[in-house]
Amino acid sequence: MSVRKLAGGPNLLTLAMIVGLLPSIGFAYALYPRHPDLRAFDPAAMARSETAMWQHYYEKRYLLLFVDLYDNARTQYGFSPWDSVRIAVTAARAAKAFQLSASRSGAQAALPFLEDYFGLLARATPVPLDIKAAARAELDWWQARREDITPKTYGAMIALVSTLLYGHDSEKLREAGILRAEAMAFRDARGEAITDTEWSTIESILTKSYKILKREVSNGTSGRSS
Repeated sequence: MSVRKLAGGPNLLTLAMIVGLLPSIGFAYALYPRHPDLRAFDPAAMARSETAMWQHYYEKRYLLLFVDLYDNARTQYGFSPWDSVRIAVTAARAAKAFQLSASRSGAQAALPFLEDYFGLLARATPVPLDIKAAARAELDWWQARREDITPKTYGAMIALVSTLLYGHDSEKLREAGILRAEAMAFRDARGEAITDTEWSTIESILTKSYKILKREVSNGTSGRSS
C-alpha cells in the first residue's frame, strides 16, 4: 500500500519524521557549544539593556528582569540559549535574594547564586577567573551602594569586578566603574519619582561607561558570535 501524499507536498511519513525531529533539533541548537566572549558587547546595546534591568529590578518585575538577563547573555556575549537561561536564572535569583535582605549578614544569601553566575561567565572571560573572588567583589559593591558609600568609592569596587573578569587594570577601567556608579546614584536620588527622561539620562551615562570599558578590554578580540 502506498503512502498518501498531500497535493503538491511531501508525503505524510516525511512530514511525521520532520515533526518528530523538531524537538531534537531545538534541543541540539540550545546546547550546541558556542564560543562566548565577554569583550564582544556593543556599548550602546549594553547601556539600553542595563537601563531596562534596573527599571524591572526596582519595579520587582522579575520575569522581565529574567528576559533582560537572558537577552544580554545571548546577544551581547554569545552564550548558547541554554547557558543564557542558566545565567539569567542565577543572576535574577542573586538580585532577588539581595533585594529581600536587610543586613550584611542577610545579603550573604545572594553569594551562592553569584558564585553560580560567575562560574557560568568564566567560560567567556579572556583570563582564568577566580569565581569566588568575583562573587565576593560583586556582593561587596552591592552592599557598599546600599550603605550610602560615595559613587567614587563603590565605582572603584565595580572596576575591581571588571579587572577580575578581563584581567586588565587601569585608570580608565576605574573611570568606567565610577560612571556606572554615578548612574546608580542618579537613579537612587530620584527613587520612585524617576521620569522617562531621567531614565534616558541614565542610559546616556551608561553608554559612556561601556564605551570606555569596551576600549579598555577589546584588544585582541574579534567580537566572536554564534
